[in-house]
Amino acid sequence: MASANAGGTPNVALPPAPKPRKSVTGTRKSVAVLFLLPALVLLGALVLYPIGYSLFRSFFDKSGDFTAFGNYETLFTDDTILTAIKNNAIWVVVAPTVATGLGLIFAVLTERIRWGTAFKLVIFMPMAISMLAAGIIFRLVYESDPDRGVANAVFVAAHDTFAESSAFPQAHPSTQSPLKSAGGGAFITREAVEAGTPVALPLTGVAPDNMPDDAKSAAAAKPDPDQVTGTAWQDFTRGKGRGELNAPDKAEFGYPGIKIEAVKDGKVVASAEAAGDGTFALPKEADGAQLRFPASNFREPYNGVDWLGPSLITPAVIGSYLWIWTGFAMVLIAAGLASVPRELLEAARVDGANEWQVFRRITVPILAPVLAVVAVTLMINVLKIFDLIFIIAPNSSKDDANVLALQLYNSAFLDKDSGVASAIAVLLFLLVIPVMMFNIRRLRREGRR
Repeated sequence: MASANAGGTPNVALPPAPKPRKSVTGTRKSVAVLFLLPALVLLGALVLYPIGYSLFRSFFDKSGDFTAFGNYETLFTDDTILTAIKNNAIWVVVAPTVATGLGLIFAVLTERIRWGTAFKLVIFMPMAISMLAAGIIFRLVYESDPDRGVANAVFVAAHDTFAESSAFPQAHPSTQSPLKSAGGGAFITREAVEAGTPVALPLTGVAPDNMPDDAKSAAAAKPDPDQVTGTAWQDFTRGKGRGELNAPDKAEFGYPGIKIEAVKDGKVVASAEAAGDGTFALPKEADGAQLRFPASNFREPYNGVDWLGPSLITPAVIGSYLWIWTGFAMVLIAAGLASVPRELLEAARVDGANEWQVFRRITVPILAPVLAVVAVTLMINVLKIFDLIFIIAPNSSKDDANVLALQLYNSAFLDKDSGVASAIAVLLFLLVIPVMMFNIRRLRREGRR
């Protein structure tokens, strides 16, 4: 009930003040934190704690004594770790650049062919293979034996197409042979030969089982007054006391295809190849010359390239990495290429630009953000490369192929030096930070557009 005050104005009863409501924003934040809490706990336990402990442990030596920056000093004074740092630098520069470049080329070219989808599928397929399996595959690919290693089989086949290897790399004259060394791996007769008098050119050193398939029983050459004739054969018969020295026997084999040269005053005046039974015939120009087996007869067979040797092991492993990751780069770049406005490309062609100018001045600049994503992703990936090197590199070349991730494993589990291993882990973390910062800044710039 209202009442009047002294001035005659009635007093009105005010309703009670409302109770303060809880902040809706605060409630939502609490719910968000509650849902994120398990992930935050896992992040702290699996990421933040290991980083902190690695940093802490890096200041202690192998036995647990405080060494301040001694482990970090080891990183830049130990030859093995310095090799790992150098190889990591090679990986970071070469592998992402080449993989991105190949991916760009494949993405552009496959747009112009009918079977581009099938080609992309084939190139991308290695991504489905684990690094361990890929390492085993390329360990076999780089096998030095051409009969087992695909890479050397191709190289040997190409080499032998233009320069066939000799079938008699181990052949040589015996001490009582009429032949002597001519230098450079060649052999020459001690005396000049005459037409009409057969010449014996005995060799040893090739096992009967290793003779060519077309080798036949050695035969004595027939005299011919108009030719210099002779026999080149394997002067060796199995069994003690069997065979006549410097004379062909039926149990001995000729050297089919071996080349004989007639040399006068240092010049070759005639040449011939032996038949399956080792016999050969030279024209009369060879009369009075010395007969020579050129060094090409005894050239060692070409066995390809030592891919897993110290000098080529890092490029070889990078090659296997490119086989796996080029498909990844190609697919991302192809997706970016699909969004390029075709009218820009056609307008440039109408204005007279050739395909190279269109590619260099329009396609690449438009794809620059995509290329940066691919390159940065691969850089982070190669900084922690481990599997391929651990599997592919043999023990004899492992130190030459060493990288920081592999050295971390060796220091922690082989040398039992967790201090140096922790210092390597911290170094790897510091190397990744600039790449991550670049990626974050690039993403922010993209978000502002």
